Amino acid sequence: MEKNLESVDVLVIGAGPSGTVAASILNKNGYHVKIVEKQQFPRFVIGESLLPRCMHNLEKAGFIEAIEKGNFQKKLGAIFADGHETCEFDFSNQFSEGWGWTWQVQRGAFDHLLAREVERMGVKVEHGSAVTAVDFNEKHANATISKADGSTYNIQARFIVDSSGYGRVLPRLLNLDKPSDFPERTSFFCHLRPVEPIVGKEREKIIILVYTKDIWGWVIPFSDGTYSVGIVGDIEGVNQFSGDDEAQFRQWVEEIPALKSRFTNCSLIFPPKRITGYAAAVKKHYGHRFVLTGNSTEFLDPVFSSGVTFATESGALAAELVSKELSGEAVNWQKEYSEYIQRGVDVFKTFITAWYDGDLQRIFFSQNPNTEMRRQICSVLAGYVWDLDNPFVSKHKRAITSLARVV
Repeated sequence: MEKNLESVDVLVIGAGPSGTVAASILNKNGYHVKIVEKQQFPRFVIGESLLPRCMHNLEKAGFIEAIEKGNFQKKLGAIFADGHETCEFDFSNQFSEGWGWTWQVQRGAFDHLLAREVERMGVKVEHGSAVTAVDFNEKHANATISKADGSTYNIQARFIVDSSGYGRVLPRLLNLDKPSDFPERTSFFCHLRPVEPIVGKEREKIIILVYTKDIWGWVIPFSDGTYSVGIVGDIEGVNQFSGDDEAQFRQWVEEIPALKSRFTNCSLIFPPKRITGYAAAVKKHYGHRFVLTGNSTEFLDPVFSSGVTFATESGALAAELVSKELSGEAVNWQKEYSEYIQRGVDVFKTFITAWYDGDLQRIFFSQNPNTEMRRQICSVLAGYVWDLDNPFVSKHKRAITSLARVV
């Protein structure tokens, strides 16, 4: 073997939740796995409010016990408020069988914890290294790794799992990116600490605040008393105020009554950040000796916190299918992976589109909600978007349209 050539069964690109879930399951199945991660951890990343569906995949990966020791904020549901009405969903009262709670997490600490835990399990995690080139032959995938010190080496793998998230390594290298069919929107957000501690049941839920049909805000409580607060919507609307970023952010706090009552004169933990044009898509989810997971496949919109759910679901499923293929079994990647993941994406797409169209907001704030339908909608909000017994999954477009007409 060449001196600068390393050999593994599976190379995982990215040490976020999708990559660590995939690596843990592959490692449990007896494969030699290595993760390469471009950044040093801990590092900031958005996507802080998990959904109960994530818990199944974190459990498969063997991470639950370690996460419980991380003292993260438990999340029991969601509150939607439009300034006049509120609508609450409790994950314990949903249609689908599954977890009735999850966590709200500072992703820097959460992702670092998962990366350390998968290392403890025996998976090598190499930070400060980027995959800069790939090629595939009949037997192997070959990747060029560029390290922070300028040196390079090569990894020969039987399979590559791209969990690089917003880095979208293989989509870039293999020309797999395609435009999203969602309108371009922007998010403007910060972590902050209120002047007075906020207590009560609202700490156990994410709060979604409606400003206009096209602009909304999130409030995510963390266990240390700090909050993630963001504004999302069309670019012109979100950027409507003048001044520097901090001045604009504080104007948003004063503009929305629910933010003003909680966060006037709050301390900003870091300067406000913007992410614009975040929606992304790909031409295909897999190919010869590679598969894309998490945000490397598709990212929709933050309104229903679906990002980490798709990250862990795709990471776990990809790991099981890669294990199956490497053991010599046939895998129908189109049916078993791509179509399955796309079904869940399509459900959330329908809900997100209905949110910005106003149909879902009308449903949420209706005066006489149907109890069983609320339980079915709650299951989608909890991430159970593959439960075909739920009509808001199996017939998602028709179900929302019909209910919106009724209310």
